[in-house]
Amino acid sequence: MPCALAAEQDLQKANPNNRVTWNYVYRTDEHFGPDIFRCPGLERSIPVGKTVYYRLIAPEDGTDDPGCDFTTKAGNYHVILIAAAAEDSLTTLLGLADRFHMKVFPALPLAPRDPAQPTRADPTHIGTLTTLTRRILQDYGVRLGRRDSLGGVYQPFELQMRQMTYTGGGEEDHPTLTVYAEQHEIVEQELPGKPILVSPYLDARKKVSFGATPQQVAQGFEALARTGVGIIAPQDSRGTGKVGLFWPDERDDPVDDRLKPVVGETTYGTAYHGSTRDYYRAMAQAREKMVQQGHQVELWANVEAFEPSATQPCGAQGTRGATDKDRLDTAVTMTGRYVSKVISYMWSDFFTCGAPPLADQIAGDWNRPIPVDGIHKGRGIQDGLEIRGYNLGATRISLSWEGLPAPRVLDVASVGWYDPAAVPGLPVGIQTVWVPVDWAEVPQDAWIRVEITSADGRAAAEPLHVHAT
Repeated sequence: MPCALAAEQDLQKANPNNRVTWNYVYRTDEHFGPDIFRCPGLERSIPVGKTVYYRLIAPEDGTDDPGCDFTTKAGNYHVILIAAAAEDSLTTLLGLADRFHMKVFPALPLAPRDPAQPTRADPTHIGTLTTLTRRILQDYGVRLGRRDSLGGVYQPFELQMRQMTYTGGGEEDHPTLTVYAEQHEIVEQELPGKPILVSPYLDARKKVSFGATPQQVAQGFEALARTGVGIIAPQDSRGTGKVGLFWPDERDDPVDDRLKPVVGETTYGTAYHGSTRDYYRAMAQAREKMVQQGHQVELWANVEAFEPSATQPCGAQGTRGATDKDRLDTAVTMTGRYVSKVISYMWSDFFTCGAPPLADQIAGDWNRPIPVDGIHKGRGIQDGLEIRGYNLGATRISLSWEGLPAPRVLDVASVGWYDPAAVPGLPVGIQTVWVPVDWAEVPQDAWIRVEITSADGRAAAEPLHVHAT
C-alpha cells in the first residue's frame, strides 16, 4: 500500500473525519533515533533494504501538538515521509571530525522553493518545515548534542547577498529570510549555543539587473544577521566570475582571461561594481554594526576553488573547471583581512581533477607567503609598514611605486620585526611583520606595490597594493 494512503487510513481509524491535506517528502543519508517521533501511535519507521523510511504526521497549522490526540476532534494533517539510511552518515562524519579536531555543520532541511520565483523560499510551507526541523534537531540533541565536533548547523537554502529587508514581521520582509528566521528559532530552542552557518553568494556584475554594490551587500548582511544567523560565510564568487579579484588601481586593467566567458572583453571597472576586497570590507563594517546592536555574528570567507569555464570540466555537469593555487592565494589575500576564518569546499571534484590536481598543488606549496593587509605604522621612533598574512617569517619585502627607479628590498630578519602570535579577530595562522619605511619619500596618493618573497625565493601569488595617504 502506498505510504500516503496508509497514513490517511490510520488517521481515519482514529477519527473518520481526519484528512491528509498535504504530503511532503525529504531525502537524506542520515539515520535517526526514536526521538524524531512525537506520536509513536501513528508515527513509525519502515525499513526497506538499505533504506529506512520515517513517517511523521503533524497538524497542518504547524503546531506539532505533543498531545497526539487524533481521536477527540477531527483535523487536517500533513504527512512527512523521510527516505533515510540504515547507517548514519553523520555519526561517521562526526567520528572523523573528532580525530582531526574539526567541526561539522550538518544541513537543516531545505525549504521548498516558490514555484513562481524558484530563487526564493516559499513561506507557505513554514509550519511543516519547522516541524521537520524541530524533529530532526530534537534527535540531534539527544544523540549528538554533547559532541564537540557538532559545530552547529548549516542553512542550505542559497540566496544572493544583496539589499534585503528583515524586521521580524513586516510586509517588506524578504520571504527567504522569513523562512530562515523560523527555522533558526527552532535551532535556538533545540540546540542552544550551536550557531547557524549560511553561505550566500555575491554578484557584482554591472551588466545584470540584479548585480549589487558593496553597500547593498552590506545591507543584506545586516538583514541576514537579524534572522539569527551566527556565521555568514559569503562565497567570494570569483569561481563563477560574478566578482573579480583586483585592486583599486587596477580598475582599468583587462579582466583575467578566465573571466571573459562571463563578462566578455572588458576592464574590471567596466565589468564590476567593486572587487572582492570591497565587498568583504563593506560586510566587515556591517558586522561590527550588528555586533554593537547585540547580534553576535561572525564573518568568514568561502573561497571558490574552481573557474567559470574550462576546456576540460571537472564535473559531469556544467562547464566549470579546475583552478590553481595561485588564484586561491590571491582570493585569500583579498578576503583575509576582513574575516575570522577562510574556508573552501568541494561540491564536485575540483580539488582532485587536472594535472597536477589542486590538492597536490596545495600540499606541495602550503607554506608560500600570503599577505592579507599592509598599513602605515610606526614602531618606536621609526616610521614603517606593518604587514599581516600567512608564512611571513624570514621573508624579504620589496616596495615599488611609480617614479621609483628601483624597488626597495628589505630583509625582515635584518632590519624588520616578526611576530608569529595570533591576531585577535583574524584567521588562525595570521602573522605580523614590520619593516622601516621613510614615508616622506613616497609621493602622496601613490599606490605602493608590496611584494613578499620567502627565503627559498617563492614570491606571494598576489602583491599587496597599499595606498599612500
